[in-house]
Amino acid sequence: MGPLQLKYQLPLILLLVASTLFFYLKRTPSLDSTMSDSIHKIVVTGSNGRVGKRVVLSALAKGYHVVGVDNSPLATSDHNLGSNFTFVQTDLRDYDETLKALVGSEAIVHLAAYPAPGDYKVVVHNSNVVISWNVLRAAAELGINRIAQASSVNAITLVYSQQPKFEFFPIDETHPALPDEPYGLSKVIVRRYKDMRVASLRIHWSVPSRDYANKKLDVARAKNDLWGYVQEDSAVEAFLLAITQPTDAWPSASEAFFIAAPETTWDGETTELIREYWPDVPIKEGHNFTGNAGFFDCSKAKQLLGWVHNPRLGEGTTSETTY
Repeated sequence: MGPLQLKYQLPLILLLVASTLFFYLKRTPSLDSTMSDSIHKIVVTGSNGRVGKRVVLSALAKGYHVVGVDNSPLATSDHNLGSNFTFVQTDLRDYDETLKALVGSEAIVHLAAYPAPGDYKVVVHNSNVVISWNVLRAAAELGINRIAQASSVNAITLVYSQQPKFEFFPIDETHPALPDEPYGLSKVIVRRYKDMRVASLRIHWSVPSRDYANKKLDVARAKNDLWGYVQEDSAVEAFLLAITQPTDAWPSASEAFFIAAPETTWDGETTELIREYWPDVPIKEGHNFTGNAGFFDCSKAKQLLGWVHNPRLGEGTTSETTY
């Protein structure tokens, strides 16, 4: 299946997913405003990944018991994380194994996924959707209502798309999400859940610092990525905020949030970038881009999660993660 076929089959796929979810999740316990806000045990899927490892370490530092779940074995260096850490090696494409891995937890940070479109055919899309379906369905069966999952800025037509298209700047959660490639499509589909509080965090390019991003910047790619990034430990903070906010922190059970830095990786004026590369994209009424202001409006994450980008977290690290 090519990118063009995926684009035209999106409405049918979403209809099938929605009908399946209604059938299965109508039995799911409703999100109860009286549910205890006390969380002790967190499952982190994809715990061996760059972001996953940081979520594990941050959660342990805050006193939580953490269950790391990954399909690859635990690194030798991670065997001494203490008594509050448990590791489960399993394949989350197997529903029964997923169910066993989540038993006893009160919240889930779901990061396990293929992180790029791959061959633009079926493996990435199908695997990511199945893994996310299994995690969310198992959570529903076990009564786990607090979930933060790694979505991506590529839920809109961004760098992986054949023809990126933007309806307006700055981009917020009201922007249409109609990806035409398997990775972005998988990120749209896994948001269609009800009766659970699911935060889908649309993470940008996750790096140690803006300076690091600037040095590693792919000029040809940057245009379609809108010169965005997020400091990796600040992204981790967003995941933990999403599962620990009070039950009534946001009005509906499922919400998407853009998680990106408030400035671009480029040192020049953002208005110059718009004039040169995206002159036909309208600017929202009343908005003025000053300096190197970023293309993503993350005010929703600030309002509902209490998240504000913190570029000082994790200074001195040298890894990177692409979402």
